[in-house]
Amino acid sequence: MDNSEKKHPLVEVWNSYTGVRKERKNLASIPPIERIIGEMFAIGEFYYYVLNLTNSTLSHHHPNLLKLHGLTEYPENLKEVIDLTHPDDIPFIMKAEEQVVKKIIEVGRESQLYLKSSYCFRMKTAKGNYELFHHQAILTMEDENKTIIQTVNIHTNIHHITQKNPNTVLITGISPRDDFYQIKIEDPSKNIPEIHLTKRETEVLALIAKGYSGPEISKMLILSEHTVRTHRKNILAKTESRNSKELLRKAFECGLI
Repeated sequence: MDNSEKKHPLVEVWNSYTGVRKERKNLASIPPIERIIGEMFAIGEFYYYVLNLTNSTLSHHHPNLLKLHGLTEYPENLKEVIDLTHPDDIPFIMKAEEQVVKKIIEVGRESQLYLKSSYCFRMKTAKGNYELFHHQAILTMEDENKTIIQTVNIHTNIHHITQKNPNTVLITGISPRDDFYQIKIEDPSKNIPEIHLTKRETEVLALIAKGYSGPEISKMLILSEHTVRTHRKNILAKTESRNSKELLRKAFECGLI
């Protein structure tokens, strides 16, 4: 059995979504990586790869994938990436993807290319241990019938920021959409405080996570620098953070980004 035939239970989750074409299709075009990078944030070492949803094959790998996981060859199938995941985190990932599919159906297929999903899980590293990674996925291609055929997945090692998984799925809008859905995956062993940010505070936090300065955020959101500083002050207070470094740690741990 070659790599293109390897299966994993996670594939069945996406196969349950009628918006995913089942027949095999070779994708020749390169996804709009510039658009993807503009919508992501990577507070640490990261890599991306393109996932062909019609047959679970991977392409366009970022070279950091080999470095971070200590691999000698690029994985050719989704199963090979999932096999790097901590076994105890697989049930969470299954539930997370189920929630992603459910929300996409709820929002509507016409908007699926303007939604980004994200959550955290542990992956095996080149050091031989498991560290926490932040996963972001952006749907990048659909056919003439609005059937999903491609996504770009971005994995960032955030172990240096936090080792706590908030067990939360975020689904956010990509310009021009401004969706923000925070979905908790129930885990009675975790006691994570709920932090409620306003829509504008959420936008400011996302830009802080991307590394933008106050003046840059001011121009991007068409706000005064004073207003941006006020939002940042309120975000720090709500998260009980003393500085931006602590803010990012708590934002990840509380599933805010």
